[in-house]
Amino acid sequence: MERAPFAADPAASKGREFSTSTSVSGGLETRGPRSEFQRDRDRIIHSIAFRRLRSKTQVFVSPDGDHYRTRLTHSLEVAQIGRVIARALKLDEDLTEALCLAHDIGHPPFGHAGEEALGAAMQSAGGFDHNAQTLRTLMRLESPYPGHDGLNLTWELLEGLAKHNGPVLQPGWALAELDAAYPMELAQHPSLEAQVASLADDIAYDNHDIDDGLRAGFLQLNDLLGLDFVAEQWRTVERRFPDAPHDRKLRELVRGQIGLMVNDLLAHTGQAVKGAGSIGDIRGAGTMLAGFSPAMAANERALKAFLYDKLYYHPEQTGTAARATQIIARLFDAYAADPALMGDEWTAHLPQDEPQRSRHIADFIAGMTDRFAIDRYEVLFGAAPEGLRNV
Repeated sequence: MERAPFAADPAASKGREFSTSTSVSGGLETRGPRSEFQRDRDRIIHSIAFRRLRSKTQVFVSPDGDHYRTRLTHSLEVAQIGRVIARALKLDEDLTEALCLAHDIGHPPFGHAGEEALGAAMQSAGGFDHNAQTLRTLMRLESPYPGHDGLNLTWELLEGLAKHNGPVLQPGWALAELDAAYPMELAQHPSLEAQVASLADDIAYDNHDIDDGLRAGFLQLNDLLGLDFVAEQWRTVERRFPDAPHDRKLRELVRGQIGLMVNDLLAHTGQAVKGAGSIGDIRGAGTMLAGFSPAMAANERALKAFLYDKLYYHPEQTGTAARATQIIARLFDAYAADPALMGDEWTAHLPQDEPQRSRHIADFIAGMTDRFAIDRYEVLFGAAPEGLRNV
């Protein structure tokens, strides 16, 4: 397939932190016909941390239904959108897909409620950030290879995750520590593949959270139609499918919005990169070149504000989040008081000094699924808080 001159090139990768000769599985006999970025994608898909995403909250904690999104299904949807955009822009699809699949691996159980609880518990130990935890997981904690820690992913994959929102001028402790070991040029802009992956994430969760919110009854169509962007798309759906069942119209609304956002991004980004002749031009542009038009960017901001107001801070959501926060906080305190409760595998490598000990405990909790966190809570404290159930 034709590759744009500013696309990331796996043949020109800056390599991996550890030589693949240190890994039994790193030889050519197991590599096959895959590119370096395809190998990254495959390592992520086969990782334990990726499999855990199926039981981690996307929006709803312990939802009463099988059709709501989890971190895993969200990541797959982000990857699908990202790959479509990458193909249209003639970028490296495999790097884009790998970034999309990996972007949420550092999320703790219970979504943003879990992250806030870990952040509070880690306040005196440098705090907690799920983006940095993604890198920490991929570079140090997820270790299937005998010759080194981590999945040993390419520099391009790691720097794309580190800078998915742009340059990082003041990295927190976790990112600074990893950057010191394997410099990721944090002051520069990331590849266009990384920029696309970040925007694919926005497109996916903006629209799929609407889908889940409507299904759960937390969002009402009439409220959504207060957004001009949504109202215009709904009129299109009503005009094209006047006799369709209501639930199918709602799904068409979400599909249509995704299509509009993707097409807008392609048009605006295509113009922005016209003068770029290399990936160096992308990194040195001084701004993120992938993006929406000003009008669509305003629509997207309005949609996000709506979701925060009507969905993420819905009374039922905040009540459940408070109970999830209690689980994380009490687990952290219990493990801090008696690290042996984490089990032999984790206590065998327990640091003796702070803040490393607290970070070790945070690593353990961040890797939990919702289900496992509730189970551990019930073992230590009895029944989980009302409204949370183990499924």
